[in-house]
Amino acid sequence: MVAPGARRPLLLLLLAGLAHSASATFVVKDSNGTACIMANFSATFWTSYETGHGSQNASFSLPSSATVLNSNSSCGGENASEPSLTIAFERGYSLTLNFTRNATRYRVQLMRFVYNLSDTQKFPNASSKGIKTVDAITDIKADIDKKYRCVSATQVHMRDVIIILQDATIQAYLSNSSFSKEETRCKQDEPSPTTAPPSPLPPLVPTNPSVSRYNVSGENGTCLLAMMALQLNVTYLQKDNSTVIRVFNINSNETISNGTCSAHMVTLNLWYPKSILVLEFGMNASSSQFFLQGIQLNTTFPDAKDPTFRAANSSLRALQATIGNSYKCSSEEQILVTKAFSLNIFSIQIQAFKVESDRFGSVEECVLDGNNMLIPIAVGGALAGLVLIVLIAYLIGRKRSHAGYQTI
Repeated sequence: MVAPGARRPLLLLLLAGLAHSASATFVVKDSNGTACIMANFSATFWTSYETGHGSQNASFSLPSSATVLNSNSSCGGENASEPSLTIAFERGYSLTLNFTRNATRYRVQLMRFVYNLSDTQKFPNASSKGIKTVDAITDIKADIDKKYRCVSATQVHMRDVIIILQDATIQAYLSNSSFSKEETRCKQDEPSPTTAPPSPLPPLVPTNPSVSRYNVSGENGTCLLAMMALQLNVTYLQKDNSTVIRVFNINSNETISNGTCSAHMVTLNLWYPKSILVLEFGMNASSSQFFLQGIQLNTTFPDAKDPTFRAANSSLRALQATIGNSYKCSSEEQILVTKAFSLNIFSIQIQAFKVESDRFGSVEECVLDGNNMLIPIAVGGALAGLVLIVLIAYLIGRKRSHAGYQTI
């Protein structure tokens, strides 16, 4: 199940920067050699799959070797279904776009993706093998005799798969074997990114982020409940070979969250413009404790020498607490993921695996908060001791002054 944040408009998810696959043109022709469907786009596929140690994430791009599978593609007609385009790549992978129309508009009624869990390069240690098929209805639509145009990322959600089309031009029911000059723009391009000013880079030192609530649920109920504020600290090389450090906040208004629950792994995925941050929580069955085990970040920086930034660490042991209890820390915590990336966490309360009635369990406070409490206690104790010393010195001095006088 998707967390509450996932109900925000999908136009906030501009995830084009996750992969820089090259755009390719795909054409379906009838028996006379006349084109009836044309499509040009790049695509990124993101999916989660099960292993013997919990859920894992995989992402890959539509390769340049992808081709139209003519045996599964059709222009439609009297003796056939509506037009369809099937793109095949590698062994066991295909992407199909099925079109329908009415008097004024046409659309990609259904998008189907077939992938191969036996591919050990993309899906290492997958519990199940073989071919898997997922599909979904899409919102890709345009006026008749116009091409569909979307520069921004177009997302299609299919259970455990998210397909991201980038810089897409698609048209079916062609009248002259080529893209029409007129176009129907997608909602994501309003206002058009070709005329809008470029998005500014995040400030070098932003204010502290605001606290957001996240939850992940599965078949057995909620497996993750979190209240926290997140900040990314990234170091990268700019195009002029100078090194820059950028710190920017995860804005809940621009973030969609989802995740997965399994017996040994709980995953929280935070999708925000051109980026995804993945937090993976593991457990120690012998000590009955959960902890933050892995962090993955995929994002882009337009001014970077290599615009695509990726960082991951799956051997962490942070935010640790007893299963059934919640971990809480008011102090700022910095988790070093790699030399180039650290995650700053503020005002966190989090509980993984066992969450009763969607409420936090008993609190286990972090060491930092304990140390912070020691400081005022130590200062207060020192001041009390100083006052006591002064008082004792005063009393001793007063007693001695009285002893110097004789009674008349």
